Amino acid sequence: MSITPNDPQAGAEHGDQHLGTDEEIITSDTTEEQFLPDGGVLDDVDVDLATAMHPELADAAQVARLVHTDRATQAKMGEPLLQMQGVTMQFGGLTALDAVTFDIHRGEILGLIGPNGAGKTTCFNTMTGVYRPTSGQVVFDGKPLGRIKRHEITRLGIARTFQNIRLFSDMTALENVIVGTDAQHRTSVPGALFRSPRHRAEERDALDRGMALLEYVGIARRATQKSRNLPYGDQRRLEIARALATSPKLLCLDEPAAGFNPAEKADLMDLIRKIRDDGYTVLLIEHDMRLVMGVTDRIVVLEFGSKIAEGLPTEVSSDPAVIAAYLGVPDDATA
Repeated sequence: MSITPNDPQAGAEHGDQHLGTDEEIITSDTTEEQFLPDGGVLDDVDVDLATAMHPELADAAQVARLVHTDRATQAKMGEPLLQMQGVTMQFGGLTALDAVTFDIHRGEILGLIGPNGAGKTTCFNTMTGVYRPTSGQVVFDGKPLGRIKRHEITRLGIARTFQNIRLFSDMTALENVIVGTDAQHRTSVPGALFRSPRHRAEERDALDRGMALLEYVGIARRATQKSRNLPYGDQRRLEIARALATSPKLLCLDEPAAGFNPAEKADLMDLIRKIRDDGYTVLLIEHDMRLVMGVTDRIVVLEFGSKIAEGLPTEVSSDPAVIAAYLGVPDDATA
């Protein structure tokens, strides 16, 4: 049974946590039973917390407004947003990336593919500041990243998810997303201690945007559940919501469909397209070729740390070098 936002029971506590007024989050250790008029007890109550606490979130336009509250609209669509310029990454005697060069254009979904060990995740890590290139440089929005620290790169507008899910397991879904919103907050330590007007405003905004993002990715009903208790697919969506909470210009997704069944993959493709259509630029690493070919605008292919192909999905899928990399065609067949 579902409770609509106008139902008098909609404000009842559900799960181990519920939302208070404004920025407050009130915790509870037990779940209150829902009593029916005839004295019976309704054990399973499905509440969409986004619309229960914020009825306007039933309107997709209002969700979009809250999701993009602090994010400037990106102009110059189609121009380079991130540039990999001859990036080489070496670990001792191992060359993980060898003079890799490509651009990610504003407003596109770029697929980064290749066999296991091709250097895809290393490429991700050089973009996001985990590794500093041995040579070459990464330029983001016209600015070389150089020795910029990881949290500063996040503030510049690069967000990522991980191949292995990395959520705060003891936090609720909503709290995980609120952590992401803090990347763009400007309150000082004294301001937070003395709860300045800016601090209170940022807390209210974080709560509103957190709920809107959960609605946006389709898991608002999970808002008060601990992230460790969420189904696997919802944990993946929660990671995407947390990344979006940082207000990124570039969203990097590292194998977001890992472990998904076909129906979940189809839903994920719809979500990625929606993210792109709302103005974000997306970089996607994924092994599922059907998903990659169905959702990306362009594809870059790596093999043994080198770029071997770049182009439209239809072009890449018929490239002899790509076929050789994936199917083991003898080298002389592509000569």
